[in-house]
Amino acid sequence: MDPHDLEAVFRQKAALHRYPGAMAKRTHALCQHLVERYDGHAAHVWKDAATGHELLTRVTALPGYGREKAQIFIALLAKRLGIRPPGWEDAAGPFADCEPRSVADIDSPEAFQRVREWKRAQKAKGKTKAE
Repeated sequence: MDPHDLEAVFRQKAALHRYPGAMAKRTHALCQHLVERYDGHAAHVWKDAATGHELLTRVTALPGYGREKAQIFIALLAKRLGIRPPGWEDAAGPFADCEPRSVADIDSPEAFQRVREWKRAQKAKGKTKAE
């Protein structure tokens, strides 16, 4: 899709994002990356990754994905979808544990509340969600 057309879709009422112009550009870049490297199939990013390290490399290469977001995504793949290449725990870093620290740990409204409470407690201690 043409980037300008995509931005128009993001700006329709109700807007898809708080910053529709910026998010439309990010979405377009991500889709372009998937088309160019994975034949347009997002699942190919993780489907045949042989190791957790390879998966981390692939996910961090996605536009808009820094290391922490990539680690959270790897944890989500493992915890929610059972995608667990060897070494996924090391690749996911602290997000591989059982602490309710990210979206990877949310599977219900109650779990959402646990994550919010855990994050508040971390903030009160002066720590981040990765600590």
